[in-house]
Amino acid sequence: MKAILQRRSIRAYKSTPVAEEDVEYILRAAMAAPSAGNQQPWHYIVIDDRDLLNRVPDVHPYAEMCRQSPAAILVCGDPSLEKHTGYWVQDCSAATQNILIAATAKGLGSVWLGVYPREERMKGLGQLLHIPEEIIPFALIALGYPAEEKGSADRYKSERVHKNGW
Repeated sequence: MKAILQRRSIRAYKSTPVAEEDVEYILRAAMAAPSAGNQQPWHYIVIDDRDLLNRVPDVHPYAEMCRQSPAAILVCGDPSLEKHTGYWVQDCSAATQNILIAATAKGLGSVWLGVYPREERMKGLGQLLHIPEEIIPFALIALGYPAEEKGSADRYKSERVHKNGW
């Protein structure tokens, strides 16, 4: 619960590299996400090449922070792995949320940058990272040690809770 409540969108990063074991920890959390029929229709691209990170904002208009983040993870959907058509989006969303929470638990900052369903972002990242045509870039997460501090946010709104109907 602590990591869930502390998770905030971090857009400023220190240049300190993210340790490989922390990236693996985060990817293990991603792959532990629930998926329809346990289909696990995902692939992940870890980006830590400075040239590639610097080029990401050229294809994603809201990814300027990638120019300073030491890493990013692109969550991709693979419809060929689906058992239940159309659920890959929810499955990849759950995996993306796990990435954000696991990063927070490791003392890292992260921000979810939407890719799918924006055609220009999917196409641009697909070309930049040489992604096979049948794989769908879904969400990009900038990752690194935070260079900004944000407190926990209590976003609970009781007026949005309905019991036994609307």
